[in-house]
Amino acid sequence: MTNDKSSDKEKFFAVNDANWGHKWGYQDSEFKLNKDRTVSMTGNRYDLCGFDMPDFIPYVEEMLDMTIEQEDTLKEVEDKPVQDARINKAFLDAVKAEFPEDRFSMNAAERLMHSQGQTTDEVYKVVFSKVDRATDMVFYIESEDEVQKLIDLALEHNVCLIPYGGGTSVSNALQIPELENRMVVAVDTRRMDAIESIDVENRRVVVQAGITGSKLEELLEAKGLTTGHEPDSIELSTLGGWISTNASGMKKNRYGNIEDIVENVTMITPKGVVEQIQPITRASIGVNPQNILLGSEGNFGIITKATLKVYDLPEASEFNSALFHDWETGVAFMYELSKSGAVPASARLMDNAQFRFGQALNRKPEGLKVLVKKLEKFVVLNVKGFDPYKMVVTSFKLEGSKDEVALQQKTLKRLTKKYKGMIGGSENGKKGYNLTFAIAYIRDFMTKYHIVGETMETSVPWSKVNDVCEAAKNTLNELHKKHNIPGTPYLSYRVPQIYHTGVCIYFMFAINVKGVSNPIDIFTSMEHSMRKAIMENGGTISHHHGVGKLRKDFMKGTISPTSIELLKQIKSSHDPKNIFGVRNNVFAD
Repeated sequence: MTNDKSSDKEKFFAVNDANWGHKWGYQDSEFKLNKDRTVSMTGNRYDLCGFDMPDFIPYVEEMLDMTIEQEDTLKEVEDKPVQDARINKAFLDAVKAEFPEDRFSMNAAERLMHSQGQTTDEVYKVVFSKVDRATDMVFYIESEDEVQKLIDLALEHNVCLIPYGGGTSVSNALQIPELENRMVVAVDTRRMDAIESIDVENRRVVVQAGITGSKLEELLEAKGLTTGHEPDSIELSTLGGWISTNASGMKKNRYGNIEDIVENVTMITPKGVVEQIQPITRASIGVNPQNILLGSEGNFGIITKATLKVYDLPEASEFNSALFHDWETGVAFMYELSKSGAVPASARLMDNAQFRFGQALNRKPEGLKVLVKKLEKFVVLNVKGFDPYKMVVTSFKLEGSKDEVALQQKTLKRLTKKYKGMIGGSENGKKGYNLTFAIAYIRDFMTKYHIVGETMETSVPWSKVNDVCEAAKNTLNELHKKHNIPGTPYLSYRVPQIYHTGVCIYFMFAINVKGVSNPIDIFTSMEHSMRKAIMENGGTISHHHGVGKLRKDFMKGTISPTSIELLKQIKSSHDPKNIFGVRNNVFAD
């Protein structure tokens, strides 16, 4: 099979809303290193766009103990190699006979794009090297009837189907299994992106699974409504992806995680439709099959729609922030906040490294702002006695009625004073909250300069928070030394979610791989070892990213052998030909 690479790339980007494709986000948004060694972000989508950041490169060089050279960059592979498609001729002929030609594509760029998610190893391989195997066809479903028809054809001709949403997976969930010898079809759901109905009185909305979070919220906002689900990937990830990974959003304290928001899911499988006849407010109906669909990771079928709870747009929406002297005090503050009965929609605690990371993304102050910044720094460091290398920061988004938000603000001020902290104000709170949407682009920017980084998350009981953070730090340092990696490893962490019994911890780590042989293999092995240490010290396999293939080895330490066998039996009886052969989670073996 021959491919016109430039033509393929042009056609693909023309239909994908100006996404970068293999890297994160949109083509109009990226970080750039300027000639004066400042950093800027292109476009106008994010708060970080449109100004120079003089402190970012010095921060990176200090933390990683390295020097970044302007011209010393990894070169992206221009004509990305794509293996010839494996063709099941009978299936292909049937697809051509049954569907309009715009429903399916064997375009090389589209096939490659649908063969990866957003883990560091996947992006690194496709941008700077090559992927082991690409999907053989991309199919764009537009209705449930088409889903059923496609599954029937896959059954008849023994073809593997892999559901595809926004492509934001960070668990290797979209990788084609090594032993898969059949024709593989990526089933892109993003044309099924409509709101089917809104029930205002009962506060429910029925939504097709391919809709992105941003589009869903935009459509609901026009009606004065919101689901409140706001993951970091809201611009790109889809409803079906949220359900299949059991996702969490930044405002879960008010609206819940995805399992709290969903009241009904429709999945089409090789045996038919799995759903409740009607959405259920709450009922005792025995074992609910809906629970199997949450976190199903593409193993059972294709999610086509869901019924979600909706809320009126909040009467009041405010930000705030607070500084504390050290990490332990910040954790103690968050623990008491979790018991207060006045928890903001979002409450996040960032360690010192992440606090300084945020400061490094500031623009250089000018004029009167220089004086104000100096005064602020004087007050924080001299009057209040904060150590710039120990202090931590919290940021909050508060939503609800005016009375609710006022109570939350009052509670924040009271607890901040109790723990000898300092209120940082709404501007810093807003910046800390919105920073989340832009910093994902930094990974791809840094990779160009030989810095490989990743994020990972876990949930931890309150009593184990510090143990888990120390375990992650010590393991990273030990492995960095073992592999003789240059410079110093980078690790920062935050608590983005608080619960009754514990927290989510979100880690960011990076290493300088210049001159390192097999950098991605070493990096992924280090991540694996860090996760092992996290779990040995009380953490879980994942909080909201899912398992996929990246974390499959840890399932045996998470659920019992009988539980694993139960899931496998459900899979084998419901999909005996393994049509949905993505092999994520316990089905990887």
